[in-house]
Amino acid sequence: MKQQKTITRELDLNGRKLTLETGYLAQAADAAVLATWGETVILATVAAKPLASDPGYFPLSVEYVEKYYAGGRITAQKFIKRETRPPEDAILAGRAIDRAIRPLFPHDFPYEVQLIVNVLSFDGENDPVTLGFIAAAAAVSLSSVPFAGPMGTVRVGLKDGEFVVNPTLSEYDSLDLNLLVAATKEKVAMIETVADEVEDELVFDGIKKAHTEAQKIVNLIEDFAKEAGKTKVVFSSLNESVEEAVMKEVKTEVKAKIQAALSDPINPWHEATGDIIKQELALKYADTLSSTILRGIFDKVAKELMNDLILNQGKRVDGRAMTDIRPIDIKVGLLPRAHGSAVFQRGSTQVLSIATVGPLSLSQTLEGMMGESTKKFMHHYNMGINPFSVGDVKRIGAPNRRDIGHGALVEKSLVNVIPSNEDFPYAVRVVSEVLAANASTSQAALCASTLALMNAGVKIKNPVAGIALGLLSNEEKFQVITDMQAVEDFYGQMDFKVAGTVKGVTAIQMDTKLHGLSFEIIEEALKQGKAARLVIIEEINKAIPEVGPMSKYAPKIEITHIKPESIGALIGPGGKNINAIIARTGAQIDIEDDGMVMVSSTDDEAIRKAISEIDGMFKEVAVGEVYEGKVVKLATFGAFVEILPGRDGLVHVSQMAPERVENPADIVSEGQTVKVRVTDVDPSGKIGLSMLFGEQIKPDSERRPSGGGNRRDFGGQRREFGNNSSDRRRR
Repeated sequence: MKQQKTITRELDLNGRKLTLETGYLAQAADAAVLATWGETVILATVAAKPLASDPGYFPLSVEYVEKYYAGGRITAQKFIKRETRPPEDAILAGRAIDRAIRPLFPHDFPYEVQLIVNVLSFDGENDPVTLGFIAAAAAVSLSSVPFAGPMGTVRVGLKDGEFVVNPTLSEYDSLDLNLLVAATKEKVAMIETVADEVEDELVFDGIKKAHTEAQKIVNLIEDFAKEAGKTKVVFSSLNESVEEAVMKEVKTEVKAKIQAALSDPINPWHEATGDIIKQELALKYADTLSSTILRGIFDKVAKELMNDLILNQGKRVDGRAMTDIRPIDIKVGLLPRAHGSAVFQRGSTQVLSIATVGPLSLSQTLEGMMGESTKKFMHHYNMGINPFSVGDVKRIGAPNRRDIGHGALVEKSLVNVIPSNEDFPYAVRVVSEVLAANASTSQAALCASTLALMNAGVKIKNPVAGIALGLLSNEEKFQVITDMQAVEDFYGQMDFKVAGTVKGVTAIQMDTKLHGLSFEIIEEALKQGKAARLVIIEEINKAIPEVGPMSKYAPKIEITHIKPESIGALIGPGGKNINAIIARTGAQIDIEDDGMVMVSSTDDEAIRKAISEIDGMFKEVAVGEVYEGKVVKLATFGAFVEILPGRDGLVHVSQMAPERVENPADIVSEGQTVKVRVTDVDPSGKIGLSMLFGEQIKPDSERRPSGGGNRRDFGGQRREFGNNSSDRRRR
């Protein structure tokens, strides 16, 4: 292979050098860009090939690939060392890049296009996802594939009331707003946001800030493509050769079928309706028109109908006003054994969410090139395995990328209202089952999840609601529509999902079929989204005015604290001490590195006993204190009495009775409860006890050498224990 000329461009990106390079690596690809930011390195490649047959959509695939070696790691898995299924974060990154660049391709481009974003090096500070967006946009701009770019991507954070452009990864946890924006020269192509109840107006300011900052990258890629870019493929649109009479007949029939489906009161339009009509037409015109042409006709007619209805007539399919929300129905606590459950229905979209709580040891451990981490709040969304939700019949398999994406959107919408470990020491999992789908299922899942969490007794800061907004526009005007239905989604031009509380935004996910959105459209969408979510929150508050009590089937958790340096003593060698407490009480025990000890069980008495034993192990015993204790062992020189759980002291024979005692068994027996007084606690923790009180006390023998202390050995470093957890460690 002939060596190509290496071409580079550089930019100071917020104090760290950004470099784009092409010509050296992956020379067989249609285009390849090596992007470096700090010591994070991404290789983005584009490949394209002509379509052999029409798949019914533009076949663009975007893969964001993480490798353990990028972070200098070997996986902790014992038997499998090769990367297998991509982690959810990588799937979400690939989906986000796809949503940003897809509308900038011609929708009828007759090629299959694949974009692979490989993370080759990760420095722990410079975000590989942001760099992946930049590398992807640069690679597509350099390729032979037609692309309405260039596109730049910027992340904007909000910290202490000030915007931070492209914050480092170490700053993410301190941000009130984490906003990712992809933009062209004039418009905004994609928005991803997670926020801690930030005012809508401040979020809008952040979007404008991101667009301005993105122009540096747009200009860099534009200059890069002028020197290194390939000539774009020229192609012609289909259906130009179709006879006018046939085209007119098909358009008339398509229009009639769409209008009939839209006005059907028994079977309202849902996510599969368009495909059903297209299949009917494909069978009828199989000998005359290709499926590609039929699909194009169908989509064109449907869009014309929607535009005319909304922009010209000022009407919607179901007669609602542009800002109206479909009727809402809520039912809470449907499932008797679930810790929390709720159904949220908006129009003909219906979601059942179920909340389950458990000890923090059940938090999810995440592993990837960034190392290991845990998360205590998990949300899973199921629609792909519920084909009945759109009246379809399909094979059921693993969750698809859409399910993973929608689940993650709900999760990040709620994560900032989930209480801290100190206030609510539980792992929480919510599963949302989509039972009927007519658009905006993710936001219905969010509302149902809020209700299920409150029903489960999870003390969220504020109820969270979400809404999806659509868009119809032409060259002269636009109309944002609140709570779009499936047909408005499919044949509209925007999907703007915004979630939040009465105080502010918690998440946004926006993508569009246009080459981007103007600030005027975004501002109107935020305005209508805020009004809509306040209406929905009012309905949520009517259904469940406050967080309910926890289910009797949920494990109860209580917290106690010990000194961090005492953790080893509580655990014991190989977990001996703590596992003994677990065996005696039946409770689950989790320990944090700061000394917080969480004891959980469905049995209140088990928790009480375990807490008592733990507290007893570390209670400071003082001379003069009196205890009721049990004789646990006899010796020739006295008796060992357990005064606290796991804490023994020695009653010497001289302290058992006023008169001389030859055999301790003459005075006490094992298992007997006796009243004792502390006479000595030496530096090693050994405790001296006496059974003598008042005039019986022998002052000259009060502080004689004593035995006792803790019968359980100290040591060990493990942090997580329970009936099923053995000696696992949670990091």
